[in-house]
Amino acid sequence: MYNLAIIAGPTAVGKSAVAVEVAALIGGEIISADSAQVYRGMDIGTAKITHEEMFAANGEFIPHHLLSFLPPDARFSVADFRDRVDALIPGIAARGKIPILVGGTGLYIEGVIDPYKFSPLAFDAELRQKLMEESKRRGKDYLHRQLAQVDPAAAAKIHPNDLKRVIRALEVYSLTGVPISEAGQRAPGRAESRYHLCYIGLTAERTYLYERINQRVDKMMEEGFLEEVKALLDQGYSPDLPALQSLGYRQMIGYLRGEYDLETAVNLIKRDTRRFAKRQLTWFKRDPRIIWFNVQHFPDKSALAAEIAQVISRSIANNVELGISN
Repeated sequence: MYNLAIIAGPTAVGKSAVAVEVAALIGGEIISADSAQVYRGMDIGTAKITHEEMFAANGEFIPHHLLSFLPPDARFSVADFRDRVDALIPGIAARGKIPILVGGTGLYIEGVIDPYKFSPLAFDAELRQKLMEESKRRGKDYLHRQLAQVDPAAAAKIHPNDLKRVIRALEVYSLTGVPISEAGQRAPGRAESRYHLCYIGLTAERTYLYERINQRVDKMMEEGFLEEVKALLDQGYSPDLPALQSLGYRQMIGYLRGEYDLETAVNLIKRDTRRFAKRQLTWFKRDPRIIWFNVQHFPDKSALAAEIAQVISRSIANNVELGISN
């Protein structure tokens, strides 16, 4: 059984930067667990780590996997992600390194570590109302075509006139990035994992986290997020692609379509990202295996990384003592 460390948590809590320092301390390589960062050309809007940011404070370069390897129009499922990770981990272990799964897409992480699938506990009354209004404006067939793009299996089973189920399926995909057809019914942590885990969660007080989100969105705009979205559309990618309906991109596309002004678009991104972070925390807190660290309780990322590295190292040492090998 292979060792696997995980650093998860809500968006903007600082996972990527801390994970680089942890990897330098324990000899790790990072596997991204973000459903949007797999796509090329979607860098600013996904807060994708840059090449320069992959260097730890000690100057060591930390390899990162599963970033920018697909075009935005490619389909990529939880099962695809699991298979990619399963293929990566033996090679990382063979190099004498520790694989560290880092990200905020909870279902992707669970798909890797647990031998079953999950039912996304996603609900957003405002989104449902928006989809209902869209069906009145554009027709039921329009929503069903949208569903067929993101979840063909569900669209094949749901009649276009069954508006309630069509909207529910679109709602789940919009909120989780996971097709409802791939969902099961079991809760996490109730079966033996496929890996020997050390599962770390990062959290923070809500006001602190929300301020970091607002600052991140402002930085994204300064770095050219709008231009990034325009470039993707200019390359011929449909604005209705699942990748371009992800958080941030759909709001920018709404602005480009003339649905609202730029200030409104930015405010919508901030609001929806705050809501997304809240849902992420709700998701992760379901899992009793997670060892939580509040980032505000540490003076800097180096101190936090040192504490996390000790926890992971003890876990791996215990794994060896128990005689569990790769």
